[in-house]
Amino acid sequence: MQKRHTDRERYFEEQARTTEKHYLPYIYRQMGILPSRVLEVGCGEGGNLLPFARLDCDVVGVDLSPTRISQARSFFEKRKLDGQFIVSDIFALEEFHHRFSLIIVHDVIEHITDKQQFLDGLKQFLAPGGIIFVAFPAWQMPFGGHQQIARGRIMSHLPFVHLLPSSFYRWLLRISGEQEDTVRELLEIKHTRCTIEHFLNTVVRSGYQIVDELLYFINPHYETKFGLKPRKLHHFVSCIPYLRNYFCTSCFYLLTPMEPQPCGRLD
Repeated sequence: MQKRHTDRERYFEEQARTTEKHYLPYIYRQMGILPSRVLEVGCGEGGNLLPFARLDCDVVGVDLSPTRISQARSFFEKRKLDGQFIVSDIFALEEFHHRFSLIIVHDVIEHITDKQQFLDGLKQFLAPGGIIFVAFPAWQMPFGGHQQIARGRIMSHLPFVHLLPSSFYRWLLRISGEQEDTVRELLEIKHTRCTIEHFLNTVVRSGYQIVDELLYFINPHYETKFGLKPRKLHHFVSCIPYLRNYFCTSCFYLLTPMEPQPCGRLD
């Protein structure tokens, strides 16, 4: 396991730097305005929300982990910034008083079993004209199985191992000394995996249109983590279904519902 996965404040700062340099400008270019209310589903420690809070956006983060939400509150308080952080399943919450002009779903969709139901349910939180930013690693890319969270040095650095048959993958994780909760989490990701093709089909079935698509050969987050310059996936490769999954380390999508939204306020 990499140190950043145990040093959560370091991970928080790395997320914030990547968002400030890459995610936020990308979203701003497409929206043309700075969203004043931002919701992140699966926010973790809230690093992605920090740059928005610094620009005086109202930010709300929702996550299932009490530990991560506690850390988010602490990290924001330490930096004297406002942010609302809630421990909950997003769909267990009562509707917010205001809807959101931007919803962030970063490295979350690949953990969701029913992706169509998830995307469809987010519409209730989206303001008219609002945008959903979805980012995820293509399943077949070298570390699409999130095996970097493994505690063993070899296993956490072993590319494509998540593509092995489930029974062999489970056996390999166990003989490598991985704890059962890590084995279970990695196998769950294998079950809920997200390819580009599956995501695109889900977007259509959920009634969204794609505002923009951006596929990366070198994930923008790798600049902060490893000092690698972000690089887009070559257009020729990005147009080849299935093959592109092996080369795409991060997929950016901006979505908006096709059907009219109920009357509400764009905040």
